[in-house]
Amino acid sequence: MTASLKDFLEACENLGTLRIIVTSSAGVLEVRAPLQKLFYIDLPKGKYANMHTEDFEFHLNMDKIVQVKFETGKSKRGDFTTYAIRFLDEKEEVALSIFLQWGKPGEYEPGKVEAWQQLREKYGEVWQPAPLVG
Repeated sequence: MTASLKDFLEACENLGTLRIIVTSSAGVLEVRAPLQKLFYIDLPKGKYANMHTEDFEFHLNMDKIVQVKFETGKSKRGDFTTYAIRFLDEKEEVALSIFLQWGKPGEYEPGKVEAWQQLREKYGEVWQPAPLVG
């Protein structure tokens, strides 16, 4: 599939509320929010996808993402399936994760698991974004 990361991020708007996770060697930041109203900026250090809300700002250097993986797993607390999308950098390390967010354990917003599955079918289990131009 020849689509850009921008195309993919915009398709993620259909996933509803997400748990957006960034992990460093010293900490983890998790935010629950839909990916929406993204805007894009070209900076000398890369092309960025951005989102501003009342509670947080999100900035992703799209030039650093070389692979996207869809993963299902088992929740750490409870006995239900989790649905994740991992964004990997050039070292094949996870730069960003987004999970479908549940209400009660295992209860997802109506239609969101199906939306996640449709994205996975469209892009494949492992996908490499087309280079961004312009």
